Amino acid sequence: MQNSADSGLAAPSEGRNDSFASIVSNLVSLSQHIQASIDLIETAIDQESLADDQEICADIVVLDDVTPRYAKAIAALSACNASLGVAMELLLDTKTSGPQADRAADRRLFASA
Repeated sequence: MQNSADSGLAAPSEGRNDSFASIVSNLVSLSQHIQASIDLIETAIDQESLADDQEICADIVVLDDVTPRYAKAIAALSACNASLGVAMELLLDTKTSGPQADRAADRRLFASA
């Protein structure tokens, strides 16, 4: 019977680690995209508030019905980002293969996002 080293096939644990790394990478990427979206919305709110301030100075009052939608979008994105954090913690807690140093590195990777 051939072992995996003789047949050139990867050992099953290597495949699991590759899959795990791919999942972690995707979660980190999603978190970064969400944060970028939050930043864009915050920038749009800032720009609109500057425009509103200029209009108020010109004795024009504008009822702002857009900012509450932005705030709701930020809240939804923040909740999504928090859920991704929970998913990452669950993955890291259930990872049974690999040394503790790997888990610490994975946590640092996700925390930096």
